[in-house]
Amino acid sequence: MPKPKRPAGLPSRQQILDFITATPTPAGKREIARAFGLSAQEKIALKALLRDMADEGLIDSAPGRAFHKMGGVPKVTVLRVTDVADDGTVRAVPESWHAETPPPLIRVKERKRGALALGDRILARTEEAGAGWIAHPMKSLARGEALMLGVLRREGDRLVLQGVEKKERRDFPVADAGGAEPGDLVLAEKTGRPPRIAARVTQVLGDPFAPRAFSLIAVHKHGIPVAFSEEALAEAERVAKQSLTGQKREDLRHLPIVAIDPADARDHDDAVWAAPDDDPANVGGYRAIVAIADVSFYVRPGSELDREARRRGNSVYFPDRVVPMLPEILSADVCSLKEGADRAALACHLTIDKAGAITGFRFARALVRIAANIAYEDAQAAIDADDDSSLRGDDDRILPALRNLWACWRLLDAARTKRAPLDLDLPERRVVLDEKGRIMSVAPRARLDAHRLIEDYMIAANVAAALALEGKKAPVMYRDHEPPSREKLVALKEYLATFGIEFALGQVIRPATFNRVIERARALAEAADDGADIVPQIMEQVLRSQTQAYYGPENHGHFGLSLGSYAHFTSPIRRYADLIVHRSLVAAFGLGAGGLTEDEAAGMARIGESISGLERRAMEAERETIDRYVAAYLSERVGEVVETRITGVQNFGFFATVEGIGGDGLVPARDLGTEYFRYDEARRALIGDQSGETYAIGQRLPLRLVEANPVSGALRFELPEGSYGAGGATRGKKPPRVIKRRGRPGNIRHQTRRR
Repeated sequence: MPKPKRPAGLPSRQQILDFITATPTPAGKREIARAFGLSAQEKIALKALLRDMADEGLIDSAPGRAFHKMGGVPKVTVLRVTDVADDGTVRAVPESWHAETPPPLIRVKERKRGALALGDRILARTEEAGAGWIAHPMKSLARGEALMLGVLRREGDRLVLQGVEKKERRDFPVADAGGAEPGDLVLAEKTGRPPRIAARVTQVLGDPFAPRAFSLIAVHKHGIPVAFSEEALAEAERVAKQSLTGQKREDLRHLPIVAIDPADARDHDDAVWAAPDDDPANVGGYRAIVAIADVSFYVRPGSELDREARRRGNSVYFPDRVVPMLPEILSADVCSLKEGADRAALACHLTIDKAGAITGFRFARALVRIAANIAYEDAQAAIDADDDSSLRGDDDRILPALRNLWACWRLLDAARTKRAPLDLDLPERRVVLDEKGRIMSVAPRARLDAHRLIEDYMIAANVAAALALEGKKAPVMYRDHEPPSREKLVALKEYLATFGIEFALGQVIRPATFNRVIERARALAEAADDGADIVPQIMEQVLRSQTQAYYGPENHGHFGLSLGSYAHFTSPIRRYADLIVHRSLVAAFGLGAGGLTEDEAAGMARIGESISGLERRAMEAERETIDRYVAAYLSERVGEVVETRITGVQNFGFFATVEGIGGDGLVPARDLGTEYFRYDEARRALIGDQSGETYAIGQRLPLRLVEANPVSGALRFELPEGSYGAGGATRGKKPPRVIKRRGRPGNIRHQTRRR
């Protein structure tokens, strides 16, 4: 039902947003009405408009009913102090935060140094400063507390709280255990002022080493929503019963479309099909279909399901669980492309010529029936052996379908090679659990042609989605990846120079530029007498030089993939960005209900910023959980000497990871011996002043594992007995000094501190 027309004198949504952003004082309904000179009748309409804007996620209300932009900070608000650094810097977060992005960390400008402590609550005036916010305290409020996630531990006759953060190097005495026992994972309030900070347990979460506990730590730490509202669950049950018959859908159920996914996949967004093109104008080319779950048919703009999905931004995948973006009746059932079931799909039809170029595409809502759900390993085995007997079922269409997919993919692969995207072959760790959630193994995930095949079909569909929307001048939620900054390129140039690899800053930087660097590294590694492989470390540094990809309505291209237009289209079950692209396609091509609304189109920048932040949150949670599993797996090997590779070097020591398993651990500089060690920043190395002993990024060496903490995911190593400086020669003695050098060797020396 269309919204009623607003009175002519009523300001637009953008005018209201501009006003509440620009005004130096809190802006409530009265201030807005006065600023635009509204009549009594218009004030009634203004109230309805402000309510609409709040429902649409454009604005939020602050204390006193003043308004501010959603995702921003009210000009006057209540803050809670969450960090007091050693140098006295105070940071706080808004006590009330309803935006989908994590709350911003605000620097507080104290009137008197040391006046504020952890948990203090203040009424403050805030202002933007550069890329962040600062706050000016107005008055102190009743005390609040800062929450901390940790494990209770008995130390003598007292209980202490050990935080789950790697950077949290101290334990806190427990003032009130709240019924928790030593070994329990708990949420606790931190109270008091440094250095007398104590903890009071507010919630007992259970055994941190129990199955599924490591992901539970990440869920609590990052505030990832787990439970869906009753309204969303009821809505999911209702929409899941929608009939697919009688709709205007292209019927593709006769085609042997297959879904190729990880063996442990929880949901199936995508499926593929290909066949030689019978068009005489495309001899040697192929027709392909990338069928994607039609989530937009079930999750409509403005619905409770939509609000829940946007609040999450994406599904979060842990070794022991998935926290889905959508309720399971949709994500794991009705929307999931399951073998033998009729499913609603948004189909991308591709025409691919003999050179692998995409010469045509169209999008249609379709009805599909997946011929088979196949694991990557099984699909690869069937192709390699030209035998599908290892696959489930007796459908004789599967092997021919796989042959066609591979034949078409070889064309796409040739085009990809010509395009020369960034080629970083860095293995992904896979944690394998048994039925009880216990760790069976941790190892790099195999990289097969089957993985590359699906990846290239998905990239082709993503490119087609972006180009199709551009052709219609419709809104696009791009996946942007900008070129590296000059600052990072300068650092990379200095690093590569230590290996004798030239890197000219004046050249036009393309992905192929970095690929040539990697090829040069491979050549040097093959020619090395000591057998050292510098390729992984150089790949790591190339990766660190890249910018972070993000979502937004402005097209800045995808540098890593060497593509001018790129949008995520292929995973709407687990990414909100893809759902937005689906809605835009539905609206642009007149494919029925569930298309992008005007309000969504107007808020694309805000939505992109939000889901980009939520994606980073998910990535951090997933990475930290893997680290905890790795530490738990290695905890049984404490005391053993393991093969490692140095992954990072700082003036205080170096970090190493266990070969083939992962997990970063520190070797403190104080444990390297009694001599001076110089830190060569360009080479990223610690160098013994007398012996010349060197510890550099990429170097392989045996180390003794002395600590593996599953709660924090932290490891600690030391040199094995008999190695240079072994035995921690500084134990009980004065720690070694580290000479920090920038560029050429200098005379600046400083004593490293124990922490």
